[in-house]
Amino acid sequence: MDRESRLDDLRREARETGTVQAPGVRPAGAPFPVADAEHGYYGLPLLKRPTWTWEVPAYLFVGGTAGAAALIGAAASMSGHPTLARDARWIAAAGAAASPPLLISDLGRPDRFLNMLRVFKVQSPMSVGVWTLVAFSTASATAAFADVASRLLPASTPVRTVRNASELMAASTGIAMSTYTGVLIGATSIPVWSANVRLLPIHFAAGSLGGAASLLEIAGHRHRGLHLLALASAAVETAVAFDLERRTDRTNAPLREGASGTLIRAGGILSGPVPLVLRLLGGRSPGWRRAAGLCAVAGALLSRFGWVRAGAASADDPDVAL
Repeated sequence: MDRESRLDDLRREARETGTVQAPGVRPAGAPFPVADAEHGYYGLPLLKRPTWTWEVPAYLFVGGTAGAAALIGAAASMSGHPTLARDARWIAAAGAAASPPLLISDLGRPDRFLNMLRVFKVQSPMSVGVWTLVAFSTASATAAFADVASRLLPASTPVRTVRNASELMAASTGIAMSTYTGVLIGATSIPVWSANVRLLPIHFAAGSLGGAASLLEIAGHRHRGLHLLALASAAVETAVAFDLERRTDRTNAPLREGASGTLIRAGGILSGPVPLVLRLLGGRSPGWRRAAGLCAVAGALLSRFGWVRAGAASADDPDVAL
């Protein structure tokens, strides 16, 4: 039997039996597979669907909000608002403490998280993110507990020095915490994430800043600076929501359609136009500001879940996979 006849027999057998070879295995003498959107390689999809559980979008929200809170805490400390600075430190420390367990829970085993700490790769957003999280968690916890010690030992200059240094470290790594997750998911082959790689860090940073300022307002703080930060966040989130609605191409369809579109649109409305209007109309009213804060926090959380779900929908769409 010549080669062409053998190949024809192999093709006919595959069509009749519907068998799919194991990934990466080509039968002897069979033609090399040609990838297409419908069948992929050897019947496998071209893109690997994200398998993240609820812990990942929760981490995107908690970690980003904690990072923004650390930045607000450092600014409040330097501007002479100790009570605001203390509460912001504890929000940052609580978020930092919750973030590693959320990631470890999604990974399934603690050793997988520890394995990512064996090396540091500047070119890897994941590696940079893990090390940033460790640095931020350490600094924010140290700043919070050193603040308690400094109030118990008011004459202890070394403790205050540790608190101030840790606070600055937490603030600097907090900036990265509120933005790097947008870079992380944007630097992938998932079409809808990759198409919005420049928008995602701004979007996540604005949501994190608005969430942190809102949590402090809900806790009872009425500083004008918090109101202005939350107002700026709502304005940016409103612009982002309008920009996403403008993108009507097939790649961005998950941002408008299905469950992911519902989550992102709801999150965009709650974190953008609604708190913006409430703050502009309510002025200094504590009730209006509290309502705006609750909407902003809910909107930022829904947006994170929406973006993760949009990534899964985008990977499943064969028309944008190639």
